[in-house]
Amino acid sequence: MMTRNRLRISVFSVLLSVFCASVVNLLSSSVTDATQDDRADLARQEIERLVAESGAEVGIAFRTLDGKMGLLLQSELSMHAASTMKIPVMIELFAQARTGKFRLDDELSVKNEFKSIVDGSSYQLDSADDSDAEVYALIGKTMTLRQLCEKMITVSSNLATNLLIEKLGVEKIQQRVRFLEADGMKVLRGLEDGKAFRAGMINTTTARALLTLLEKIAQKRAGGPRDCEAMIEILKRQKFNDGIPAGLPPGTVVAHKTGEITKINHDAAIAYATRPFVLVVLVRGIEDKKKSDALIDAITRILYRASQP
Repeated sequence: MMTRNRLRISVFSVLLSVFCASVVNLLSSSVTDATQDDRADLARQEIERLVAESGAEVGIAFRTLDGKMGLLLQSELSMHAASTMKIPVMIELFAQARTGKFRLDDELSVKNEFKSIVDGSSYQLDSADDSDAEVYALIGKTMTLRQLCEKMITVSSNLATNLLIEKLGVEKIQQRVRFLEADGMKVLRGLEDGKAFRAGMINTTTARALLTLLEKIAQKRAGGPRDCEAMIEILKRQKFNDGIPAGLPPGTVVAHKTGEITKINHDAAIAYATRPFVLVVLVRGIEDKKKSDALIDAITRILYRASQP
């Protein structure tokens, strides 16, 4: 039978072991947190230097999906959204389908005539200004809503986008944006509405708003889980990969949407690295797209190195 002294020693040994393990875990966690903070600070300094050298206005929003590391730089700076506004159009499409308003495999007539939000007058899109000509070849025929969504995201078809916006209602799209707490995204109209553009009525976004939308898609909170998974798969099929994907190691899976007009170049992505993260980089003021792509690539590499284990 164990004596009282031996029992006391045994209990003390157990308690000491537990205490030591707790201290080690606490110190390890503190060192890790401190290291992450240091790496984030160094990344910020390096990025701020690059941005200053570029002479551009740059909005950045970055956060790991575990929520433990992030960086915001001019994240509330509002810019022309370009084609990044197609993300909330996709979200609303899946939301309305989920409520039974239609099925994604329902067909829609392809046309090229839309109403300006300024005075209701008709306007058409120019295929020469679009990134994809295939939808124009189907004018007078039909495409499914699913096919139009694929074209809108993967090859950034403006015609497909306008057809979907007309179907969904721009007010409903903006309501969805507000519901998802991404108020920095303003979807006012379809694309290439010249009268609205000249009147200053443009679609705008902030980096933080896009971060919010993509985080909620990644976390399966932008709709039903299956809908979010489907949206991620569409975003993974993006054909334009000169921005964020080019700054990541080859083979890294990226679900993203680009946006580009004169002196505007954006990319917003969910990057499935070892430690997954969401990154949005908005660039305004660089006319040469190759230079703005290089800036986005460099920012991506810095944040990738800072965030990965």
